[in-house]
Amino acid sequence: MANFNDREKAFETKFARDEEMQFKITARRNRLLGEWAAEKMGLTSEETDSYAKEVVAADFEEAGDEDVIRKLLGDLTSAGVDMDDAGIRTALSEKAVEARRQYIEQAG
Repeated sequence: MANFNDREKAFETKFARDEEMQFKITARRNRLLGEWAAEKMGLTSEETDSYAKEVVAADFEEAGDEDVIRKLLGDLTSAGVDMDDAGIRTALSEKAVEARRQYIEQAG
């Protein structure tokens, strides 16, 4: 019975570690996405930092990526940047790869 309990504990620990890693990668992706959008909008470095934090915070509004996509699309459109949903989703995908790479490099 001890082996079963040990195995269960190991799975729970791995699950918690994987969830934390995914949370950090997603937050990093959103920050990178915010920096990308800020550059498109021509924001200053101080404004870029603030805006990137807003994008990270926007992800807590609902599950999934739709809240972040809506924020970016609205902000980019308001700033006169020619961008559509597909362009933001492409950037989101690219920034996800970059965030994962950065996370792995930092951890290693």
